[in-house]
Amino acid sequence: QVQVVESGGGLVQPGGSLRLSCAASGSILSINPMGWYRQAPGKQRELVAGISSGDFTTYLDSVKGRFTISRDSAKNTVYLQMNSLKPEDTGVYYCYVDHGRGRNWGQGTQVTVSP
Repeated sequence: QVQVVESGGGLVQPGGSLRLSCAASGSILSINPMGWYRQAPGKQRELVAGISSGDFTTYLDSVKGRFTISRDSAKNTVYLQMNSLKPEDTGVYYCYVDHGRGRNWGQGTQVTVSP
């Protein structure tokens, strides 16, 4: 079994910052592709940022320069540092981890950017 647990969401004003954490545990290797999707009300889920097993990173165009994904391999944890947040960044953020038997998702964490 693989468990994925997110934390760090919340309410923040425009221009503020948040850091999301995602810890994966269970029957997986210590280094796996991981990343974050988000889903806003009435919209499709979209990939926000991903990091490969070789630490190659990819970002949604609208978050480039504002968000940074990183990992702590020893803890099998990835982080999403979100700066200069905008109201359009509001949504539920879901973490995923890819492994030999497929993909597991976290339960999601709400991020709300509002004055």
